[in-house]
Amino acid sequence: DIRNMFMSSINTNNSAMGALQPLKSINSNLAKTQDEISTGKSVSMAKDNSAVWAISKVMESDVSGFKSISDSLSVGEATVAVASAGAEQIVKVLDEMKSLAISGNSETADFAKIDADMAEKEAQILSIISASQFNGVNLLATDTDGNGGTQLTVLSSLDRVGTGAPTASTIDVATVDFEANLDIAGRTAIADQASAVTALGEMEAFLQTAITGAASLGASSKRITDQNEFVGKLTDAMKVGIGALVDADMEEASARLQALQTQQQLGVQALSIANQAPQTILSLFR
Repeated sequence: DIRNMFMSSINTNNSAMGALQPLKSINSNLAKTQDEISTGKSVSMAKDNSAVWAISKVMESDVSGFKSISDSLSVGEATVAVASAGAEQIVKVLDEMKSLAISGNSETADFAKIDADMAEKEAQILSIISASQFNGVNLLATDTDGNGGTQLTVLSSLDRVGTGAPTASTIDVATVDFEANLDIAGRTAIADQASAVTALGEMEAFLQTAITGAASLGASSKRITDQNEFVGKLTDAMKVGIGALVDADMEEASARLQALQTQQQLGVQALSIANQAPQTILSLFR
């Protein structure tokens, strides 16, 4: 009846229970907001938002993978750059040898001195081929790695489609094999005008081979450099995406913290008032 609805009890304080539940909710939200501010994340554990947390962890794993890819591309870029520099230097030396062969096409030329210069430049080319290696890989040699290798394989990307496992993509840079394609040690010695003519033809062929090889290495170097730049931009974009999913909005969190702290103070006061209600029962017995 109506009397029971408004009865006072020292065993059950309905007002206090009513004030306690909102205060518990406020304290829970306050603790969550404080955690967001301290960690900088709105989703730091699976229980915060399991779907978003799972997506962010997959993306974070991919970001770590792309960091390793960037390292691989940097090593590959350096390896090809060394070979490219060697090939360009060989082109320069062959051009000088071609000029010497041209000078030998005169009956009054000093053939002995010309051939001596040719021999020095021949040794220089062989030295450049041997030295154009980085981290044990030489793209000017027949055997690129000492184990019968014929190319440099550079990990360039991780491609993910749907929920499947990512697949690795590579950039393969084949050796230009100047050891075999530039038989500089088998060149014709210049002893007279006729041999100089023969040597000129050989130098022209060697020069074209060297130019083709240098151009090929240059193109591969550019491709690896561009891919490395793309991977860097892709990694940054993925980090931004992860941040959009899990990072806390600090301005919003700050405003929410202020509001919750005010609500907490009011909730404590409301609970305090409700807890004092049973004391009024004492006045009934005075």
